Amino acid sequence: MIPKVTYLKENWQFQKIADGKDLTEPTDNWETVRVPHDWAIYGPFDKSNDQQTSKIPEDQEYIPVDMIGRTGGLPIVGKAWYKKNIFIEDSSKNNKLFLEFDGVMSNSTVYVNDKKVGSWPYGYSSFSFEITDYIKFDSENIISVSVDSKAHASRWYPGSGIYRNVRLVETSPIHVKYHGTYITTPAVSNKKTTINVETTITNHLESRTVSVVTTIIDNKEHCVAEKTDEIELSSGENCISRELTIKQPKLWDIKSPNRYFAETQIIVDGETIDRYMTPFGIKTVKFDCNKGFFLNGEYLKLKGVCMHHDMGAIGTAVNNRAIERQLEILQDMGCNAIRTSHNPPTPELLDFCDKMGFLVIDEAFDEWRAPKVKNGYSNLFDEWAEKDLTAMIERDRNHPCIIMWSIGNEIYEIHDPVEGPRLTHFLQDICHRVDPTRPVTAGFSAGDRAVENGLADAIDIPGFNYLVGNGPNINKYEDYHKAHPEWLIYGSETESCVSSRGEYYLPFVETGTFCDENKFFKAQETLHINSYDMDAPQWGYAPEYEFEAQKKSPYIFGEFVWTGFDYLGEPTPYKTEWPSRSSYFGIVDLCGLPKNRFYAYQAEWSNKEVLHIFPHWNWNDGQEVPVHCYTNLNIVELFVNGKSYGRKEKSDDNIHTKYRIIWDNVKYEAGEIKAVAYDNNDKIVKTEIIKTADVSASISLKPDRSTINADGDDLCYITVGIYDKNGNICHKANNRVFVSVEGAAELIAVDNGDQTSLESFQADNVKAFNGLCMLTVRSTKNEGLIKVTVTSEGLPETKIQIKSK
Repeated sequence: MIPKVTYLKENWQFQKIADGKDLTEPTDNWETVRVPHDWAIYGPFDKSNDQQTSKIPEDQEYIPVDMIGRTGGLPIVGKAWYKKNIFIEDSSKNNKLFLEFDGVMSNSTVYVNDKKVGSWPYGYSSFSFEITDYIKFDSENIISVSVDSKAHASRWYPGSGIYRNVRLVETSPIHVKYHGTYITTPAVSNKKTTINVETTITNHLESRTVSVVTTIIDNKEHCVAEKTDEIELSSGENCISRELTIKQPKLWDIKSPNRYFAETQIIVDGETIDRYMTPFGIKTVKFDCNKGFFLNGEYLKLKGVCMHHDMGAIGTAVNNRAIERQLEILQDMGCNAIRTSHNPPTPELLDFCDKMGFLVIDEAFDEWRAPKVKNGYSNLFDEWAEKDLTAMIERDRNHPCIIMWSIGNEIYEIHDPVEGPRLTHFLQDICHRVDPTRPVTAGFSAGDRAVENGLADAIDIPGFNYLVGNGPNINKYEDYHKAHPEWLIYGSETESCVSSRGEYYLPFVETGTFCDENKFFKAQETLHINSYDMDAPQWGYAPEYEFEAQKKSPYIFGEFVWTGFDYLGEPTPYKTEWPSRSSYFGIVDLCGLPKNRFYAYQAEWSNKEVLHIFPHWNWNDGQEVPVHCYTNLNIVELFVNGKSYGRKEKSDDNIHTKYRIIWDNVKYEAGEIKAVAYDNNDKIVKTEIIKTADVSASISLKPDRSTINADGDDLCYITVGIYDKNGNICHKANNRVFVSVEGAAELIAVDNGDQTSLESFQADNVKAFNGLCMLTVRSTKNEGLIKVTVTSEGLPETKIQIKSK
């Protein structure tokens, strides 16, 4: 028998247990949901949801404060039950059945037919339980999962429930173990590559001889190597290792992410009883303490971002298209690396990184034994750290995208010269044992403490957070490199610049001194942040400072910006204000619309011609407005209604003019501003125009794709824009739009990127935020047309059609 894998998505029954009740036998009050499922994203928002009183020394907070919206102001806390009925036939072949969970948030316990099978508390871990002995064959069976999501367990929005995929897997009694292959490439060259395939086979029968066929298949489904072994299997687990050779291998890299597949077949008496497929890639990686990072022998800077795991308005419930879209947007910016902050990711993210050519730091923990929050991972560490870390690495170690294992983020043991190095060695030894081919890292805040107390010396590659300050002479990369030239150094977390898409406040100042009492930025009554990209909390800085440090020092092998996208929760710097409920750190807003900073990175990181001017051009007559331009083109001239404000190039006047062009005192007059970029031969290369917008007059609908898959999971993201009668975007428009969807899809989410909005993500209407908002439409399993209609008071109705097939 070849394994049968069934995704358990539809027709789960769900209920939350009333506050104050024990998680015991559920009531009859069930609702039908589909899995993956995040119960908390449905809201409602409330400032009392998981309100925490805490202090964060890394944020230079030494007195506890009431943090509102830290986990998004959404109802993540609670106890709940999931159950599903499933009929299981008796194959009469002593087959084995397993339930595989990619992640349950959190403290989950699995039951089959009311009997406890097992528990796994860490919500980010994948796990598998054998359920054969609990099954009633040729009968209905009840799978039940209890969840207990505790208060004060996270520093951001974690979601709640069975938020990742679940599978029922039926195998023969002789089969490859769950995550039971480990593929390494000990000898790589352009002519031939040695592939070592280590396979753990579980035999639930008596000892017997089997044939094990290992086939290497390229991405065009051609067999490029094969080996057959006759193996005497003992009862229990058997680990076997085979070596194969691939001639003229195609290497995996960020430009050509070539993958291979190792197929393992177990054959008994001429019958294939198990087939296990493992994707992998062939690459070489070198970290050089003086020259930087090399992939397949070529120098490469890591242009990375940190990413939390929520997907905006759809929450944490895993969806392939939502993940793919985020990566597409980041790749368009020039990003080539992801740090999974601060936990094991869903496996689908790594699959897409493999396919699309992203490098990944795979991170395990946000806490060790010292707590950051009352019910965080510190409560699990002693019993579960080795199990969780081993589970992550065994699951992920065949992914070619992964270049390092990260064992922690800003852990508080950094202040302990005894416990810090001891636990660093403990966790690093686990990584080396399970996967000796990759180095181990951690993201250290308070870098001097990591150095003084021995953690930086104890780890393979110390990751340093925020080594560049917003001052001309602050660059601790150089200090550490001079003091420890043997260290490999990179920015594991950088910048933390904050902004709200499309928000501008004049006059503005660069963060660098305390602007308001007890705040390191100029607070606004709107609880938004200036979009000039110069605001940051105490530890942060504008992107230019990191650009300069990275460019100056090739031994720094890259950076990971905090963060790629806005995420739910952690609304720094408005930690104590409501209704702030999501982050301001993102280069891209919560619904996937680029902020101005997107073009700063695109100009620095990509090969695209970039010309991006801001702000909008709706001001008061005569007002002096600074106009900024992100570009990688040589010379830019600014015009206001045809009047030139002069040609400019980037200059060494200050750090900002090295990476953006600035016209400080542009006098506003209604009309247009135009940026014209020239090459060195005075030829016009690119032009961008922003016009003064009149009142709202029309609605624009722009789908990210015109055709989606009729699989019940695929998504179409539709950008809604408010325009004036002349076709100009109304940058300050906040019209409420109403949405209807007909045909082979349904509306599942609306959003506008406003970090202060308390409107439901599941409503059929949403207000535009600075002229834009986003609709998320999900296909059904029916093919056909999808008709989307959007209306708004005083504006013409607008319709589009999308195909589902």
